[in-house]
Amino acid sequence: MSLDIGLSQKLGLEENSIEGKDGITEEMLCRKMNMVNSIDTEEENDEEDDEKIELGPQCTLKAQLEKDKDDESLRKWKEQLLGTVDIESIGAETVDPEVKVLSFAIKSPGRTDMILPIPNEGKPKGVWFSLKEGSRYSLKFTFEVRNNIVSGLRYSNTVWKTGIKVDNTKEMLGTFSPQVEPYTHEMGEEITPSGFFARGSYVARTKFVDDDGKCYLEINYAFDIRKDWQPI
Repeated sequence: MSLDIGLSQKLGLEENSIEGKDGITEEMLCRKMNMVNSIDTEEENDEEDDEKIELGPQCTLKAQLEKDKDDESLRKWKEQLLGTVDIESIGAETVDPEVKVLSFAIKSPGRTDMILPIPNEGKPKGVWFSLKEGSRYSLKFTFEVRNNIVSGLRYSNTVWKTGIKVDNTKEMLGTFSPQVEPYTHEMGEEITPSGFFARGSYVARTKFVDDDGKCYLEINYAFDIRKDWQPI
């Protein structure tokens, strides 16, 4: 969720119509939330411009473990990839992997982590969170993988302000085998922009997608950048 992209040059004088004394009015917020659903096809295609990788036919994890079991080198490679997988506890009879994002947190030095509940149907009501201008922060999330190996899981986040795309972040998380314990991933540290043109309301879309193009979570939300942190 990088926003250090020269907002004043991108936004110009349009900011004069955004921020009031308390940041954003209810009417403005509703209008901005609606922007998420009215983004044109060209922008949508730009976000999904990665080519889909053809991985060939899939099989269940149980079948993968039993396949070529007499090949010693292949068996060792599978053990290295899967570790000590408990077939009974993680499910291994389904071809498609199941990835569930369990939690989001925003970390900032000297502050308690801001825990963000996963919204129902991927659309938080109102402003999902607020950040202080010029502050350092990082995003941390946990997720679980069950049933089968998920290949090429990646995170993407696109941000708009007053209808202008101001950031498009993508990060490859990797390939994960199913396990009982959840995985944890922390993004690199970022710094929020500062100044009059940076403050105000934004809308964003976050996705978790694999190499097959399967989307496991999509969140469309609004957030603010303010002069100071909001009380937790």
